[in-house]
Amino acid sequence: MVDLKSVRLNHLWYVIGLIATDGNLSRDGRHINITSTDRNYLFSIKRALGLKNKIGLKARGHSKEKIYSLLQFGDVKFYKYLLNIGLMQKKSLILGKVTINHDYFLDFLRGIIDGDGCISTWIHKTNTHRQWSLRITSAAPLFMRWIKEEIENYFDVKGRIYCYKYKYKKNPIYILKFGKLATKIILSQIYTKDSLSLNRKNAKSAACLQDKNRMVNYGN
Repeated sequence: MVDLKSVRLNHLWYVIGLIATDGNLSRDGRHINITSTDRNYLFSIKRALGLKNKIGLKARGHSKEKIYSLLQFGDVKFYKYLLNIGLMQKKSLILGKVTINHDYFLDFLRGIIDGDGCISTWIHKTNTHRQWSLRITSAAPLFMRWIKEEIENYFDVKGRIYCYKYKYKKNPIYILKFGKLATKIILSQIYTKDSLSLNRKNAKSAACLQDKNRMVNYGN
């Protein structure tokens, strides 16, 4: 069980952001599941929440090969807490606004990025400068519009939502994208040396922040 009185709030809100994107609430009204390809990462989540549960293995989709690590824990009180702030079962398409503690918005957002975010880089074909972007992907349009507004208001940056309809998917996918300088502004406040985070995205953030700017006058 998660002891809400003893868990550090920055860790708690990070995990809530992770559950909102890459976790799920079981139908039984009790269990919360977090899946990752990085087994050590789930051990860090387990320690942050003060859990003693074992880390299991699972398959995804139609595959029978169990290559994903799974942290599953039962906690009715924490489950109801997540429901009260806006999370839900089968949230993929219908998740909307989450009632968050804005003192820990950075931790919550870091959890979202580690769950369904992507820090990308490439070389621009025309000017040969290295480009960066931050993207958050979801199939829930209400959630995407809400988190876009929250990020823009907090960091004073601008992002854009793109909608894609893939032949092999029944529902459209929404991608919230921020350009290079907006990405740097956001990442500079989210990933710190000792923050609870996914190591590979923390490293990607560090690489982005070390890259020199080639543009000026962004938002004055």
